[in-house]
Order: sequence, then C-alpha cells, then structure tokens
Amino acid sequence: MKKIKIWVLAGFVVIVLFLVKQFFNQKFDSVESLQNYMKSFGIAAPLMLTFFQAVQVVIPVLPGYLGCAAGAIAFGSMTGFWCNYIGISLGSIIAYFLAKKYGIDIVEAMFPKKQFEKWSRRVEKSKSYEWFLFIATLLPLFPDDFLCYFSGLMKMNSKKFIWIIILGKPWCILAYSIAFGLIK
Repeated sequence: MKKIKIWVLAGFVVIVLFLVKQFFNQKFDSVESLQNYMKSFGIAAPLMLTFFQAVQVVIPVLPGYLGCAAGAIAFGSMTGFWCNYIGISLGSIIAYFLAKKYGIDIVEAMFPKKQFEKWSRRVEKSKSYEWFLFIATLLPLFPDDFLCYFSGLMKMNSKKFIWIIILGKPWCILAYSIAFGLIK
C-alpha cells in the first residue's frame, strides 16, 4: 500500500509542477496561448491531449472537464471531443483494471476513506449498480474517476463495464466539447 501512495503522490507532484511551470512561463494566459502551446506539439498534439486525459483519470488530480476545455479550445469541438473521449475512456478502463488487480489498497491510496464509505453505502442501497454507473457517466461533475476504480472492486463483469463507459461517456464529453468549442 505504501508503494501505491508514493506512486500516486509522485504522479500528482509531477502533473502539478508541470502545469504550474507552464502557467508561470505564460503558456496558458489566454485562449490563443493555450492553442499555440497545444499546437506546438505538431501532429502529436492530439495524441498528447488523449494521453493527458487518460492519465488524469488514472491519477485523478484535475477534473476531466479542464482537459475537455483545453481540447475543444485548441482543436475545435469535434477533434477535441474525440481526443477527450478516447483518452477518458481508456483511462477509465485502465482505472477499472488497476482496481481489479490491486484491490482496495489502490482505492484507499487515491481517494479519501470517507468518499469510499459514502459510495459503498449508496451502492448497498442501489438495486442495480450497473444502471447507477451508466447514469453517473452521463452526468457532468460526477466523481467518474472514483466510480471507475470503485467498479473494479465490484463483481462487475469487465465487458459490461467497458460497454457502460463506451456508451455513457461520450454525451457529457460532447456537451463540454461543444460548449468549450464556442470559446475562441
């Protein structure tokens, strides 16, 4: 469990330091500077966003809508949507399998115990966790990252989980992408 906590803390520190450095280097002081920064990666820029979105689910430091905003602003609504959707979906699936492999230790290392207990009680009352998870993936500002890890602790079939992610994730991400894509 200590190795997991160190890994999570190290990932958190690296991401935060990178973003703070970019902010102080004035990489993100306007919409144009964000677009230029993202486009400075050239053809790899969409891949960088996709990778970032996957990592931000696996190491939940930043809310996913920030990446959705960055993608839509830098690449437009549709390209931003696809990068965000693929990255967030891959990260969600990776989180699920990490919880399957490492069990409750990884969940306790990444999330407050209070949050775990709260959702455990809610799930106990739920008649169908699968429907609950599907609806949660549709809604904005829901703790999706936590629920992906939490789902890995459940006796949920991996194919069912993957289908819930594939069918549930795009709608909120699409709404974010369209809304943020209007910012120019």
